[in-house]
Amino acid sequence: MAEGRFKVALAQMECVVGDKEANLAKMADMAREARREGASLVVFPELSLTGYLCRDLLYGLAEPVPGPSTERLAEVAKEEDIYMVFGLPEKSRISGSILFNTAVLVGPEGLVGFYRKMHLPTHSVFEEKRYFRPGYGAEVFETRLGRVGIMICYDVFFPEVARLLRLRGARLIVCISASPGVRRSFFEVLLSARALENTVYLAYVNLVGREDGLQFWGGSRLIAPTGSLLVKARYDEEDLVVGEVDLADTDRAGVFLPMLRDLRPELLEAIREALGGLDSLSPATA
Repeated sequence: MAEGRFKVALAQMECVVGDKEANLAKMADMAREARREGASLVVFPELSLTGYLCRDLLYGLAEPVPGPSTERLAEVAKEEDIYMVFGLPEKSRISGSILFNTAVLVGPEGLVGFYRKMHLPTHSVFEEKRYFRPGYGAEVFETRLGRVGIMICYDVFFPEVARLLRLRGARLIVCISASPGVRRSFFEVLLSARALENTVYLAYVNLVGREDGLQFWGGSRLIAPTGSLLVKARYDEEDLVVGEVDLADTDRAGVFLPMLRDLRPELLEAIREALGGLDSLSPATA
């Protein structure tokens, strides 16, 4: 598929916790506004369908993929001729007790694919392992815009995820997030590093607003393959900003920043040995 120049909208929204109808309506409105501004891809935050701090409500709010909310947003994508990435709690088709923190990619052709968050923070204010099962694997999705990889929030702390997506051909990595303000400085460093070390575009969209006393800082951004900031949304306020990418820049950046060329694959085995050996992981069957 041809890859080229297009606009990406960062839809930094505040969610109504537990109210899928309100959040679906807001996402549809923001997608239409993004399209009016010329965007071909619009990205929403982590768990944007429900809000982040739903706790035990997640079991009643979760849906399979594909499911009703995926289908509704796919219809918006078809009507507006736009791609959309959004987050939701996914219910396994095996059991309603098995949930995943999932990012879904839809487009004019319908459901393109989905990614299940691999790294689940369970420390300080976070308790994701109480509710979610970790995903396995990082797939790159073919779209008419180009090859897109997806990761979620805490995944950015683990350089292996972005590196794997890049080595599998991603030219744009989308990272959806629900990061509270106390983590802002960490993310601002790591996001630029993930883009630069992989010479890849990175579109980061963070939740905004307050949920049960926890403040989400926003600050969504589009980062170039050189690590430079292209556009940034406001801090602590709902916002929609649009930036342009040219996926050919990933190749141009790789010429004078040849980290992918200079990778030492044998170091991966050395890391495995230093950790005492890791069992191979199989793809999830849920």
